[in-house]
Amino acid sequence: MNQARDFYRFSITIPPITDEVDMRTYSNNAQLQSALDSFRSKGQSIAFVPTMGNLHEGHLNLVRKAASLCDVVVVSIFVNPLQFGPNEDLDAYPRTLAADKEKLFSEGVQVLYTPEVSDIYPQGMAQQTQVSVPDLSDTLCGSSRPGHFDGVTTVVAKLFNIVRPDTAVFGEKDFQQLSIVRKMVRDLCMPVKIVGVATTRDEDGLAKSSRNGYLSPEQRHIAPIIHQTLNSCREAIACGFDNFLQLESHARMQLLQAGLEPDYFAIRDASTLRAVTPETEEIAILAAARLGPTRLIDNVRLTLNPVSDWGMLAGSH
Repeated sequence: MNQARDFYRFSITIPPITDEVDMRTYSNNAQLQSALDSFRSKGQSIAFVPTMGNLHEGHLNLVRKAASLCDVVVVSIFVNPLQFGPNEDLDAYPRTLAADKEKLFSEGVQVLYTPEVSDIYPQGMAQQTQVSVPDLSDTLCGSSRPGHFDGVTTVVAKLFNIVRPDTAVFGEKDFQQLSIVRKMVRDLCMPVKIVGVATTRDEDGLAKSSRNGYLSPEQRHIAPIIHQTLNSCREAIACGFDNFLQLESHARMQLLQAGLEPDYFAIRDASTLRAVTPETEEIAILAAARLGPTRLIDNVRLTLNPVSDWGMLAGSH
């Protein structure tokens, strides 16, 4: 009997002691700010990743980048109605909060912010002061989705004021959105460092997106052609092909022939999103196309040597 007692006594497993902190979830602005003030009082820096949820590997890469930059990571999940047009997918947009929480907890996120519409727009959206970034918001996606970027910049400005992060992390898949947020921060003197993270892709090149879940198996097979077409265009420019209008036209035709409905395919200066000029140092090649009801966006970029490369590109537009 003594041997049996000894066996049971010594086979008890004592859980290891760790420094892991449970993820705290807030929907109330005041409670969130009080919690973040406690981190600041300890001298800890705060990185912020704003999302609309339905998290995938691309979002988690943003979280990992945020964790590498600051002491505390705050993630928000808020499907922002102000950035959806009247015929867009606000009601259908996937909401997967329980699964999202599990993923964020596994990544060690300390704070999750899940406000309601009434928390962000307490007086309603019609009475909401809006933030508008001129010029950058008027082209590309801004042309086909009027008001979309005003909704984005308004909610991002509000979230920055609520969270007051040191750093905010965005994906480069929506390169226009990233450019607009950077300009807003500069223009409004917001004390937030904006960090972009390279697009996360599936093995076949398709950019990770919450809207990829809308695609049928046949559409999913077609979708990577967007990235393939962008890469072909980049390679042609890198090899010296200097007729950008012809490249854009050819690319749109390729997308149409594949069964996509192109919204735009554009070769632009990466810093201005306008036409390439002799001062251009980096080219952005951007595309948006519909595949059935799903709107997909993607981009690639090409760095130029402004001295030696402009001679072959000067006649492009």
